[in-house]
Amino acid sequence: MDHWERADEIIDRVEQSVLVILLSLMILIAFFQIVLRNLFDTGLTWGDPLVRNLVLWVGFIGAALATREGKQINIDVVSRWVLPRGKGFTEGITDLFSCFICALLTFAALKFIKNEVQMGNVTFPGVPSWIAEIILPFIFGLMTLRFGFRSLKNFSGTMRKSTAPTPREGK
Repeated sequence: MDHWERADEIIDRVEQSVLVILLSLMILIAFFQIVLRNLFDTGLTWGDPLVRNLVLWVGFIGAALATREGKQINIDVVSRWVLPRGKGFTEGITDLFSCFICALLTFAALKFIKNEVQMGNVTFPGVPSWIAEIILPFIFGLMTLRFGFRSLKNFSGTMRKSTAPTPREGK
């Protein structure tokens, strides 16, 4: 598990760097488009599609970062009624369910990319659309791993707590 946490930290740094670069690029291209349109009555034909795809990439990388930090959107009804010692177990179940859903989404995204390759659609001149959409299976796969490892961590933490001797047993 320690190897995964180190690898996840490296992935996190890469994600943050890519996010900053893509967000900066998106802002610069959008600003440049505004200047070109308002001052020169022209624009970049590939500018708007690129900004749309950068929004997609920034959103999905942000979702992966939120998953890593445990700040993703979740519906937390059950844990309000669970005793504190059962919270780890319910969080493990929730993370396992999220892992399953992300795995399904990874599979669906791979199928989608396969269809895009077969269709031969183009996003920009000379750039197939599947290249811009490759973020989908990659990020869903990463989220699957993160939820999976978090559920294992929750379950192993719950098991350790349940098998640990209580203060009375230690005497």
